[in-house]
Amino acid sequence: MATKNLSEYNVEQVPDASNMIFGIVVAEWNPEITGALLEGCTSTLEKHGALPENIHVKTVPGSFELIYGAHQMTLNDGYDAVIILGSVIRGETPHFDYICQGVTAGIARLNATSSIPVVFGLLTTENLQQAQDRAGGRLGNKGDECAVVAIKMAKF
Repeated sequence: MATKNLSEYNVEQVPDASNMIFGIVVAEWNPEITGALLEGCTSTLEKHGALPENIHVKTVPGSFELIYGAHQMTLNDGYDAVIILGSVIRGETPHFDYICQGVTAGIARLNATSSIPVVFGLLTTENLQQAQDRAGGRLGNKGDECAVVAIKMAKF
């Protein structure tokens, strides 16, 4: 369980994002969750100065496809950071484990080999309530956290 609110951070420690360009790849699966993550992410980027026209959003069918989408965005020389947003909720089969492990490994590989940061915004929850809690619910919004991480890592 998250130990803090994902939307709480020290605003003074976040650099100005007004000259930054962000790529965001969002999974279409679990759209009520990923839509909320995207809203949190874009509003936080804008709060810190990112211009709406400098936030480029692409969708992919599911969370596994986030790897390909993020990789394609890292090949574009214009982005300062790429953010992936998705939600995988455990079901009755091992599918959850394969998807979560695959996406984690794929995004880690991109971070090790790309010239720009790729921020991991994949919710991996046991149930829908846990996802809702982390997509604007009682534990804040993981999208907010990803935006802050992207800004900080772009200035790294």
